[in-house]
Amino acid sequence: MKASGFTGPREFPRASERALHDVGLQTALQRATTRFRDGRTAAIAEVPHWEELRQQAKAVKEDVLAHLDDYLEQLERSVTAAGGRVHWAADGESARRIILGIAREHGVKLVVKSKSMTSEEIDLDEALERAGIEPVETDLGEFIVQISGERPSHILAPAIHKTKEDVAALFERRLGAPYTELVEELTRTARGHLREKFLAADMGISGANFAVAETGTIVVVENEGNARMSTTLPPVHVALMGIEKVLPRLDDLATFLALLPRSASGQRMSSYVSLITGPRRAADVDGPRELHLVIMDNARSRMLGDPELRESLQCIRCGACLNVCPVYQRAGGHAYGWVYSGPIGAVITPQLRGVEEAGELPFASSLCGACLEACPVAIDLPRMLLALRQRVVQQERAAGAPRWWERWALAGWARAMSSARLYAVGARAARLASFRGRTGGRIHRLPGPFRGWTESRDFPPLAGESFREWWRAHRGGDTEHEA
Repeated sequence: MKASGFTGPREFPRASERALHDVGLQTALQRATTRFRDGRTAAIAEVPHWEELRQQAKAVKEDVLAHLDDYLEQLERSVTAAGGRVHWAADGESARRIILGIAREHGVKLVVKSKSMTSEEIDLDEALERAGIEPVETDLGEFIVQISGERPSHILAPAIHKTKEDVAALFERRLGAPYTELVEELTRTARGHLREKFLAADMGISGANFAVAETGTIVVVENEGNARMSTTLPPVHVALMGIEKVLPRLDDLATFLALLPRSASGQRMSSYVSLITGPRRAADVDGPRELHLVIMDNARSRMLGDPELRESLQCIRCGACLNVCPVYQRAGGHAYGWVYSGPIGAVITPQLRGVEEAGELPFASSLCGACLEACPVAIDLPRMLLALRQRVVQQERAAGAPRWWERWALAGWARAMSSARLYAVGARAARLASFRGRTGGRIHRLPGPFRGWTESRDFPPLAGESFREWWRAHRGGDTEHEA
């Protein structure tokens, strides 16, 4: 049984502080995010028309959101025509009930699963276990966090928070394997454990990177082959997808298959791309006898109806924004308190769970814009983070808990910035204070509400001479009343 699926994003400040002092976590995050960033940079450098591809994909996603009802109905017709069955789930509870109903109908005792953030979103593993069904995560990262009793900490690499030494100790403790830090041996251990599960499974459950309305094709992108085993060996295959994963045409898929692997892992192409159209046919040598597609809303319609935030539904879950985010690189995924982390999690989680529970997350950003630059579909995450921050503040004011000190500080800042004389006086005072608090050329502790900045990093002192003072001394003239 995994740990609680929703530990509380409002705990982000304390959780991130603990993460900053976790040496092992910091080592693992630095290794993995650096590798992903470097790989992405090299991969997109090979594509001279990268920006055109981004804009093309964005246009497709905008078209999908503008006509989502039509495309979903077309998808249902296409899947049904190919021999599959479509189920509509209004929320997570409905999706769990549908999947459990299919499992009971077939007497399922063992389920093999490929990586699916959507199934994590609805706590599907826990529901299966309560029903007496054993769920086995077959993606290596998901398998590691499952036997650890943890949650994924990254969209692409669920076990990004663990070092190879952590995994070696885990496999020794949980699987009885000899301790080794050789990655090949660790992978071989997991493969041997999972092979018997694949052969004995009654049902396979997968997510869907995309679903093509034109043909009813479910597209699963992976690097290990476990998703392909989960969707072909068991007699029943259930695919779970959010309503936003639909694409209009098969031709559109080529654009996204060029963007997704390069953005996610720095690959030109993923190792396995499975296009699943219906269950096994009479002439097929493998494949499930039944294919079920569960299309889930779970607050996505509400997101679609929000003109400020609907753009977040264009996300293709590549994880690129996590790898470039300076906050995620230090805090890791678990600090965000739920399934989705990083900049996209800071935007999606408040919409799915409400700002009452996730109001801290939009503030977990430096607004540097790296996430927008890295996003393969050019989602304007900084803009939406600001919009959510405004909503959080408005809600706090309505609840009678205004941040009075913030309003006072910002009002003072606005007054000082509108007066050259006040600005100069304030700059001198700040410079004097920075000299008094300086040790070894850096400021190690700021006073009052600013101390949070220096709890985990030093603050650079102000220059000994302002530009205005330099100009007056070297060029002459009065700058006190300029502009």
